[in-house]
Parts: sequence; structure tokens; C-alpha cells
Amino acid sequence: MSKNSKKTKKKHIVLKIFLAIIFIIILFVGGFVGYSAYKHGWGMKGLIQTAIGQDEKKLKDLDPFTVLLLGVSEDISSKLTDTIIVASYNPKNQKATLLSIPRDTFVGTNKNKATSYDKINALYQSSPQKTMAAVNKLTGLDIQYYVVINNNALVQLVDEIGGVEFDVPINMDYDDSSQDLYIHLKAGPQKLNGEQAEWLVRFRKNNNGTSYPASYGDNDLGRMRTQREFLTEVAKQTLQLKNITKIGSFIDILKQNVQTNISNWSMIKDYVAYAVDFNTENIEAASLPGEADYYNKLSFFIHNEKETKALVDELFTKQNGSNKEENTEGTENNTDTNNTSNSTSTNSSQTKTASKIKIELLNGSGDSTLLTKATKALKDKGYNVYKTGTTTTTSKTTIVNRTAVQNDIMEDIKDILKVGNIQKSTSSSSTVDVKIVIGKDYK
Repeated sequence: MSKNSKKTKKKHIVLKIFLAIIFIIILFVGGFVGYSAYKHGWGMKGLIQTAIGQDEKKLKDLDPFTVLLLGVSEDISSKLTDTIIVASYNPKNQKATLLSIPRDTFVGTNKNKATSYDKINALYQSSPQKTMAAVNKLTGLDIQYYVVINNNALVQLVDEIGGVEFDVPINMDYDDSSQDLYIHLKAGPQKLNGEQAEWLVRFRKNNNGTSYPASYGDNDLGRMRTQREFLTEVAKQTLQLKNITKIGSFIDILKQNVQTNISNWSMIKDYVAYAVDFNTENIEAASLPGEADYYNKLSFFIHNEKETKALVDELFTKQNGSNKEENTEGTENNTDTNNTSNSTSTNSSQTKTASKIKIELLNGSGDSTLLTKATKALKDKGYNVYKTGTTTTTSKTTIVNRTAVQNDIMEDIKDILKVGNIQKSTSSSSTVDVKIVIGKDYK
């Protein structure tokens, strides 16, 4: 991150309102919505009045906003979706989720007769609605809106904000004359311009066949992780006072490069007021669970139905449907009602030993070696590291109590890691007892 990208204190509500609008534009492609809203007579004044008028009653009735983001490459003979991401924002608990869908995901009905048209990235050639229907079937969600962005939008947007600071995970060298695509990036922190940003999010493997390391997520899995993390950095680095005057340019860029079925503009404006308080550290990212396989001699990604259901339940159903659970997360002082309702489960959990504590360990440090280190440290002390994974890079380590685990065990886990902020987010239906997100402060 450059010096200019350090967080600036926002002292005036008007500035916060502008930042909120910019966030909506970047994270949920709200610039297109804003442009259309302007045409419908709101104007900037109307948006600002909306943001100032936050209302708790309105917030109570405001559902999470979920949209399917489709990134389309138009420099090849057929239009394919290289990027498929489910994005969700919940203003009640200020959480956002990004779920990547591998472009080679099998969506056909007969694996013995499978063709390349049975990959989810080919459905866009029929219509974006077809892709959305397939994602809904895979995830069990009921996504109603899609936003299609061609690759020119990213190039222009990154150039408009003067480039994006990003830690490129590996050396990237790939040449494809048929697509006029030539990717050459060195690993390490650097500022990427628009063209380089496109190289980054489209890279899958090098000319010699090597790709991301398995610990990062090779081939498409690695590309999807890079896409999610880069999108998060774009959001963070756009939330700067210096970019306030560029909102008109953002709108023009997205207007030229975006297609969407969102038509209820009055619905979107309700989210602007609450996005003022959003912190990009609250973005949780994941990828559709599954593995690669060959059907009819073609490579496909086969999603795991059981793991997908559990992941979607964790990221969307509980987070977006049961705000009571998530609203306790990160809050040190819970209400007496919550303490009372949890007393029974707390007492029953007192007898749990370390080996019976199921832990979900997510690496948000940006260093793949730290996940192995933390896993070993916990296992050496007898804890059951039930599942591991990666998530969006975060600065602070958090240790979330999901099933009213006794305090001495939570403190013991913190002592093992030697870092961490203990939080409560109890849920009787949670698949794990403790969820840990390793931050950059873990050494």
C-alpha cells in the first residue's frame, strides 16, 4: 500500500456520504445504478439526503443485497465469462461476501456426452439469465440480479484512480497471440495500471505450464483467489478522499461497460446510507468447493454438493438470514437476553476437552506458510483443526466463539497463537466450535 492509500479520518458527514457512494459503485457496480437514478430525477442532492436520513426502522426491513458479477472477455471469437462471483452486502451486520464460481464448473446432465458447452462459462452465450439460473442451482441461492462487466471497465477504472497497489503472488509470463494477450508481471508489491490489472485477473498459468502453488490454489482456483483479493484492494484504495471528485468518471466508465437487469433503482438507494459505516475488512471471500475431473476426455470442475451447502449456509444463510447471530460478533458486551439464552449451551460445553473442539482455520495473512504454522501449533496442543482455507487479507487475527465454548479454552487458543481478538457469535447450528481468521499480525 502506498502512503496515499493510508486511511484518512473523515470529519464531515458529507465526505462520508461521498465515500459510501463510491463504495457502492466499486463493490456492487452501483455507478451504473447511480447514472440511471440520475436520469430518473434524483441527482446528487437526492442521494445525499438519502444518506443523511438513516433510519433504524428502515434498516430493520432492509434485506441483504445479492448480485451475480460476471466478467466477460470480448477479445475472442465467443463471449465467455472468465469471472463469476456471487457478491452480497448485508447492511444490518455490515458484512460482505464474495463467492467465486470456477469457470469450468460442470452444469450438464450427462457426463458421458459432455462437451465444452457444459461448462458454466459457456452459458453466457445464451444469456446472463442462464448463468444466473445455473449458479442458483449450484448454490441453492435465489439470486435475482446480475451485473455483466467487460474487461474494458477494469482497465479504465484502475487507470482512473491512478493504479492499484497489489502484491502479485508469483511471476507471471504468458503469451497468447490468438487473444492478443501478453502477460508479464514480476512477483511482489507494486502499483498496477489498468492493462496490468487485466493481466493479473486473467492469468491462470505460465508458458511453461507452471501455475500458482498448490498452497495458494493452482490454475483456476488461484486465479479466482487473485480476482477476489484484487477486487477487495480496488475497493479499499478507491475509498480515499482524493477520489471523491472522480465519481462522475466512475459512472461514465461503468455506464459504457456494464449490462444489468437491475431496474428498481429506488431499492438501491436505500443501501447507500448504511454503506457509510462499511469497513472493507468485513469482506469474506471463498470459492465453490469441489475438484477437477475429466468427463468425456474434457476437464471440468465438479462441485461438492455437501460442502457447497455447508459453505453457502455459513456465508449467506446464517450471515444474511439470521442477523441476530452475526450482530453479536465483534461485540464485547452482549445483552442479558443473549447471555440467558446461551447459558444452557455454555454449561454443557464446560466439559469439552481440546480434542473435541472443532476449529475452522482461515488464512487471511497473505502468507501461505502461516496457515501450516498455526495448524501445527493448535494440533500440537490437542485441538481438532476441522477444516482450513483462505480468506481475504486482513490486518488483525480474530478468534470467534461459535458454540459458547468456555472462556478458558478461548484464552488458551489465544495463548497458543500469541495473538488474536476473541469475539462471540454463537449459533446452535454452527458446524464448528471456533472460527479463527489469521491476520497479518500473526507471526
